[in-house]
Amino acid sequence: MMVSDRRSAYSRITQVAVHLPDGRQSARAIEDRLREHSPGVRVPVGLLSRLYGLEERVVAADGDVPSGLACHAVSRVLAQACLEPGEVDLLMFAAVSADVQEPANAHIVAARTGLSCPVFDVSNACNSVLNALEVADAFIRAGRYRRILIACGETLSRLSRWSLTPTTLRTGLASLTGGDMGAALLVEASPRPGIIAQTFMANSAGWPAATLFNPHHAPSGPSGLHIDSEKLLASFLGIDTRAAQWLKEQHTDPNELGLICLHQPSVPFVRTFCERLSIQPDTVVPTFHRTGNMGAATLPLQLAHAADQGRLRPGTQVVLFGMASGASGGVMLISW
Repeated sequence: MMVSDRRSAYSRITQVAVHLPDGRQSARAIEDRLREHSPGVRVPVGLLSRLYGLEERVVAADGDVPSGLACHAVSRVLAQACLEPGEVDLLMFAAVSADVQEPANAHIVAARTGLSCPVFDVSNACNSVLNALEVADAFIRAGRYRRILIACGETLSRLSRWSLTPTTLRTGLASLTGGDMGAALLVEASPRPGIIAQTFMANSAGWPAATLFNPHHAPSGPSGLHIDSEKLLASFLGIDTRAAQWLKEQHTDPNELGLICLHQPSVPFVRTFCERLSIQPDTVVPTFHRTGNMGAATLPLQLAHAADQGRLRPGTQVVLFGMASGASGGVMLISW
């Protein structure tokens, strides 16, 4: 749908919604199960809390799939916006998780929610939603579409590696911190700037630090999710300083904004990131400790929590920090 309207030369996020399944798994329950399945590994009480700051994670029911969780959030966004499915011009599915590799998972979400617009998937690990926002902004500014939905469904708890050894514990433990949820964002053409500015960067030499090989196309790769936390953190060095420099070039002090949202793979990661960029921790909406790592849904989750807490109002200035294995980074300034 080609659109040309100079009065609507900008894009703006107008709605955000999340769907959190009812299931919860405490850090102690995770440790107990790990001891049961990995008898050769010593698992001290409180290990996940000390290393990652995890108290509990959100866990979907056995029958839930990424597209289903995303559909719940999409339906909620449409209801909030008082929109019919036919009023959406484009749907993107953006997540780490996926029901299928073919076709695009966005087709499944569209079919289940009654959308008839063009669809495709955006995939860049935990930066998938932020990159989808980048794409939506470009399309709307170019006049290609006026109303774009971004859907996300994560079932990261299913990547948990329960059978570990003393040798594989170091790269397997982080897999036990993933959580499950659905999220959706509505991006629309606007006469005033909503997505104001953005920059993206990568350190692709760091890709081996966190991997999930496809068993169909890379059968020689290690099975399951492998995360070397030290190497992963090191792969972001330089990305964080480039993000800080870009903010200076935008004459923006994050601490003077109304809200800061950043990817949260652990509580210590958030603390370290804030220290390196001189960000006051209380400006960030904490989520990891009670949900686990929500992958690409982390940023929408923080926006939704901030809205519920009254911290996200029309005109609120927000900075979104995306970090993903690879390593990828992104910074986006938005006005709500």
